[in-house]
Amino acid sequence: MGDRWQVEVDRGVCIGSGMCAAAAPDGFRLDTARQSHPVAPEMDADERILAAAEGCPVEAITVTLAGSDEAVFPPEE
Repeated sequence: MGDRWQVEVDRGVCIGSGMCAAAAPDGFRLDTARQSHPVAPEMDADERILAAAEGCPVEAITVTLAGSDEAVFPPEE
């Protein structure tokens, strides 16, 4: 794809389901409190990262194009 994404997890919303880490183990980790966090704040665009964001049961993950506020997920209405 060539794009870089900024990935954030709203830890106040995250319920620690682990679905993101299962969908994209190179992109997300659960800490000892079972809260998700991205492995890096910025990463190469990857369909697994997008699938993890889409599959989050509480929509705690946001993905934007790095260097801009352009939403990748959730899409702007």
